[in-house]
Amino acid sequence: MRDAPDIEALGMWHRLQIAFVFLLPVALVGGLNLLGLAIPVPVLGRDYVIRIPLPEPGAHVGLPKIEGPQDASRPLVVIDAGHGGHDPGAVGEGFKEKTLALGLAKALRDELVREGGIRVALTRSDDTFLVLDERAEIARQLGADLFLSIHADSAGEKDQVTGASVYTLSDKASSEAAERFAARENSADTINGVALTGRSDAVNSILVDLAQRRTSGASAMFAGLIVREGDGVLQFHPQPRRSASLVVLRAPDVPSVLYESGFVTNKKDAERLSSPEGRERFAKVMSQAIRIYFARESGA
Repeated sequence: MRDAPDIEALGMWHRLQIAFVFLLPVALVGGLNLLGLAIPVPVLGRDYVIRIPLPEPGAHVGLPKIEGPQDASRPLVVIDAGHGGHDPGAVGEGFKEKTLALGLAKALRDELVREGGIRVALTRSDDTFLVLDERAEIARQLGADLFLSIHADSAGEKDQVTGASVYTLSDKASSEAAERFAARENSADTINGVALTGRSDAVNSILVDLAQRRTSGASAMFAGLIVREGDGVLQFHPQPRRSASLVVLRAPDVPSVLYESGFVTNKKDAERLSSPEGRERFAKVMSQAIRIYFARESGA
């Protein structure tokens, strides 16, 4: 019976020790404050903050420079390099989608300007982040006659998957792979899972219907011309023509195509797309397809 008081005393002593450990820093800081002394706060890691400037809701979209002929009657193509800024897109060993896409976009712009007769604008000419709706809205506000969005895909660990694909808009994906791709590209409009656009499904459905009614035929024609003109010059995926519900293609009154240039996870694809020769081949094929498209439209 003599052990019980000893156990209680020991428990009390342990509780006092724990309380002392927690209360001592508080008492120390309080005492220093009373004496007018301050403890420097460690700065390690305080500057490691990622800040992403976002456009204000309803803010005016800055419009890029239009290059080429100054004659407004000339057709205008808006070229969109996918991703940018904090959003690298698909990533391979030593390659980022945003960089490859911008290189191809600039090469095509230069080729179109060099050949003349067509006005050209880039949605971004540097490493800038644009939300998806901004890209299509730039084309609409400029009064574009054609919108081309350039991307590169990822196949994860399947590094042998290769080849380009051409996407047009559909409210139903043409395959399970296309559906996954659409989900990945559309998620670029979110940061930490928070949507930036705020559009309802009902509004998106209306936009899809409008796009299909007014521009689906022209978009499909242009997609077919890309595949035809690139046959034997560019390397296409076995299923080059695809459709998906991609936000970036939803401008209701501008024929729009997304060109999936290849796979950054395939080293040969990535090296080809980033090389001067690969960019030149792409630019010449795409320029020819664009000119044929506009020639057909003007003769319609």
